[in-house]
Amino acid sequence: MAAGTEVFAEHGPDASLEEIARRAGVGIGTLYRHFPSREALVEVIFEEHIDGIVAAAEGARQADDAWEGLAGFLEHVLALQARNLPLRSVFLRHAAGPGVSERKKRILPLLEDLVAHARSQGGLREDFTVGDLWLAMASFAPLLEATAGVAPQAWRRHLHILLDGMRATAASPHEVQPLAGRRLERAMDALRERYHRRRLAA
Repeated sequence: MAAGTEVFAEHGPDASLEEIARRAGVGIGTLYRHFPSREALVEVIFEEHIDGIVAAAEGARQADDAWEGLAGFLEHVLALQARNLPLRSVFLRHAAGPGVSERKKRILPLLEDLVAHARSQGGLREDFTVGDLWLAMASFAPLLEATAGVAPQAWRRHLHILLDGMRATAASPHEVQPLAGRRLERAMDALRERYHRRRLAA
């Protein structure tokens, strides 16, 4: 898995499986015995990525200060996204198996708890929803890509600006309703599809 992560990050979705086996110090037959296809290997790597997000959300939910837990979660996840940025196109191309889908289902209830807890303690603005959090996290992908080669820590500045806007003390009234339910799902699907088409065209 470590060799696969490294080679996919360097060469993208079509990286050589033979090169992965070579770096892992095994024969190609050994690789195929553990991972019968390219997709199987990518899925396990992606599952590990999602497990990191789930673990961070579970840890944040246990924080005494819910605002600090939420802010720490966002920083941890964005650092993880930045570190795994070269794998994004690989995940979009190949990782759509049942293991990934099941893990993704665990994330939303945890985020709902994080948001509800931070609101109840008064640190998070009252009108902030899990949909707002989900879209905010997704919005960092193009920023991470644009700055990776020139200012790889730029996302931290924008995270702090985002967090300032999420604070209850910074809240201002507005009329636009948050996305939720099926509308949120459709918006996230549209983001993924748009990114996937752009990657294939590149």
